[in-house]
Amino acid sequence: CILGTHHEKGAQTFWSVVNRLPLSGNAVLCWKFCHVFHKLLRDGHTNVLKDSVRYKNELSDMSRMWGHLSEGYGQLCSIYLKLLRTKMEFHTKNPRFPGNLQMSDRQLDEAGENDVNNFFQLTVEMFDYLECELNLFQTVFSSLDMSRSVSVTAAGQCRLAPLIQVILDCSHLYDYTVKLLFKLHSCLPADTLQGHRDRFLEQFRKLKDLFYRSSNLQYFKRLIQIPQLPENPPNFLRASALSEHISPVVVIPAEASSPDSEPITDLVEMDTASQSLFDNKFDDIFGSSFSSDPFNFNSQNGMNKDDKDRLIEQLYGEIAALKEELENFKAESARGAVQLRGRASELEAELAEQRHLKQQAQDESEFLRTELEELKKQREDTKKAQRSLTEIERRAQANEQRYSKLKEKYSELVQNHADLLRKNAEVTKQVTVARQAQGDVEREKKELEDSFQRVSEQAQRKSQEQAEVLDTLKRELAASRQELQVLQGTLESSTQVGAEQSTRITGLEQERDSLSQAAEWHREEMAALRAELQQLRDTLSREQESSKMELETLQAQLRDKESGERALQQRLAEEQFALLQGTAREAERMVQDALGRLEDPAHIGCTGSADCLLSRTLAASECVERLRDAHGKYLSNRAAVGSLLPCLALFAHLVSDTLLQGSATSHVAPMEPADRLLEMCKQCGSDAVSYLSALQDPGTVEGADCSPVTTCLGRISAIGEELRPRGLDIKQEELGDLVDKEMAATAAAIETAAARIEEMLSKARAGDTGVKLEVNERILGSCTGLMQAIHVLVLASKDLQREIVESGRGAASPKEFYAKNSRWTEGLISASKAVGWGATVMVDAADLVVQGKGTFEELMVCSREIAASTAQLVAASKVKADKDSANLCKLQQASRGVNQATAGVVASTKAGKSQVEEKDSMDFSSMTLTQIKRQEMDSQVRVLELENQLQKERQKLGELRKKHYELAGVAEGWEEDG
Repeated sequence: CILGTHHEKGAQTFWSVVNRLPLSGNAVLCWKFCHVFHKLLRDGHTNVLKDSVRYKNELSDMSRMWGHLSEGYGQLCSIYLKLLRTKMEFHTKNPRFPGNLQMSDRQLDEAGENDVNNFFQLTVEMFDYLECELNLFQTVFSSLDMSRSVSVTAAGQCRLAPLIQVILDCSHLYDYTVKLLFKLHSCLPADTLQGHRDRFLEQFRKLKDLFYRSSNLQYFKRLIQIPQLPENPPNFLRASALSEHISPVVVIPAEASSPDSEPITDLVEMDTASQSLFDNKFDDIFGSSFSSDPFNFNSQNGMNKDDKDRLIEQLYGEIAALKEELENFKAESARGAVQLRGRASELEAELAEQRHLKQQAQDESEFLRTELEELKKQREDTKKAQRSLTEIERRAQANEQRYSKLKEKYSELVQNHADLLRKNAEVTKQVTVARQAQGDVEREKKELEDSFQRVSEQAQRKSQEQAEVLDTLKRELAASRQELQVLQGTLESSTQVGAEQSTRITGLEQERDSLSQAAEWHREEMAALRAELQQLRDTLSREQESSKMELETLQAQLRDKESGERALQQRLAEEQFALLQGTAREAERMVQDALGRLEDPAHIGCTGSADCLLSRTLAASECVERLRDAHGKYLSNRAAVGSLLPCLALFAHLVSDTLLQGSATSHVAPMEPADRLLEMCKQCGSDAVSYLSALQDPGTVEGADCSPVTTCLGRISAIGEELRPRGLDIKQEELGDLVDKEMAATAAAIETAAARIEEMLSKARAGDTGVKLEVNERILGSCTGLMQAIHVLVLASKDLQREIVESGRGAASPKEFYAKNSRWTEGLISASKAVGWGATVMVDAADLVVQGKGTFEELMVCSREIAASTAQLVAASKVKADKDSANLCKLQQASRGVNQATAGVVASTKAGKSQVEEKDSMDFSSMTLTQIKRQEMDSQVRVLELENQLQKERQKLGELRKKHYELAGVAEGWEEDG
């Protein structure tokens, strides 16, 4: 698949095949697809991402679908699909990142475009990406039984195989996250990045644990080398900690190669041995001196065979001795080479350590430079504060000029006063900021002294450590030279290797000299930093003295402004009362206009409803209450006129609207209520005018009272209640009594029904035996349980109803509350009646069943009807209840008890029916084929008749429910509401 994407430069063929696979029906197949698709995103062509984005929604839908399956591969597939979607979104937002996430540090900097905001957002996205990877990691491990060797089974390896791709992604994401966090901490305050650090620590602990657990599995040991994270997370608050960070590297071993070839020397030895063997065989056949003396036929004929054998044996012995000597020489040479390589490795490690110390010294100098730059920035901030103080003085002069023109701009007094308050707040704030800056300067001075002391101590320790390291290196170099001389005398063949080692040692000495020069340079730089730090201290002391003088000047100006402020507040109080007078005058004119329109002949044709009048009256009453509170606040604090003025305007508007609506309602009302309503409207208008007139006089503003207006509004509301259409032929005042009566009647009906059931149970025990007694006891016992559950429900409904009424809901008494909420009251009454009637009917049905005159189906229908009635009672009771009420919880628990008891009645009825009714088994032994065929036809006819009858009964039931709904709507006033 990977080669195919590179060949066609995309993944069209891959997706055309995947779309034909049953991924939604086979979880293991979907798991395998996720593994292959993850590999394609990492190692496939770059266009794989572009061709796969269009299928992102399908992957999301499939993830949600598999998420409903809690066992097997369902959750694994769901989380893996979420991870793939997150990976595609990440690479779409950040196209600079390749699929395998391998980037250099320079490419990582280019990805953020050197913008701290981009780095901040990129870090958040990497956190989300890594979170998805860790979720898949943990889900796979939690789905395995780690107490057994699951990694060597086929099922375990099927689940563990995709984690190799996850480990590769996690190693890069962890590395990039650490580097980005160090970069952010160098640009932003530490408090801003607290959330980033907390999230990193959580992911660090998870990733470390998962890497450790994975490295112990036998399956991963032969496929991948998993890195181990450090014991402690990086300290981002210390910039030099970045040099200690080691990027985790995941190593995938290469395929097993063929065994190494034998050394060339062994091949040469084999060739030599074979050649000597061939020569020996040649000598045995033709003689050893054939080549030197081809015409010596006596030797060829084997006449001197004993001498020849001795020569051959002597040669074999010399060859064996030479071979043994050669092997010893090779072994000695190899040991010498290994020792030289080990010593060279030790010297390289020491050189790396010295370089690390050099890097730490450079980091320390960089840190000192950073602190110096911060001090320079603080100095610039102090200069800016001085410039802002000058700007404050200039603004203060402008304010004085503005105050001198207040007499000419008398109409803009309120706005100018607000501007002055705002300017005064800014001056106070800037004075506070200046004081804080002075304190910050002192704290920074102490911090600089501490940091300087700390840096000097660190520099001394570094120089001592470097001196000790240099001495150690000198001693080790001397020892190395002695060892090299011994080795050169022992092994002459290793001369070239020794020359190379001496060259490397010379390089180490040069490196040591350069390091000593670098240490000297750092000491000089530390001296320069100390001088610059002393200069900054002198500058800060001078700026601190100048800040004190400017602060005293500003305090004197502030005292002058406060005296002017008091004079302006007095003038503002006078202006505020003038505004109150103007607003009350306009409100009085509005109410008088409404009173005049009551007598206007053009208004006689206007009509209105009582419900609209009640809504206007209620709004006006609430406004009067708010006006009374605002008036009280104004009397206690004359500056709080801002809350009184809007209430006055709204009061005039609502009272005028109520007067006009009351007049319009009187035009369609009977004569006597109409006259009373019109008279109360006029009285309310005159009381409102009197109240508004009192607010305009400074002597009577404290004694102004709007209680008469509230009384008139209450009377208008009472008349409006009389004119409302009635949903029941009951007076609104009697609704409260009727609710109590109906609830009491329901409780009495339930108790009567329970007593009747006990009586029937006693009679059944006295007159029945056997199966019939068992059935009757079971049915009557379940009915008794149902009655007890209904009794508990009624008591809970009463408690909740009492809590609703006592909570007030703005009503003065329970009767007024029931009258105000008549629709809810009528529903409560209807539900109570239905419960009592259902209990009575069910007792009658149970009596008939016990006597053998009724049917079991009637009893089941009655019990279900009771459950429906109790559900209606619960719904009617909880409409106005608080959702956190304890009585509501008791009512709901009681409702569940009624449902369980109803189910018990139905179950016991069905069980009794199956016991009582005998299933006749037909005897086919004496029947002929014709008789059986005849009875089969009769059964079919009976089935058709019963099906037709069932359909007709269902239609009849639908019509009955429809008619019941219409009658209930008429009784409870649904048509009026419509």
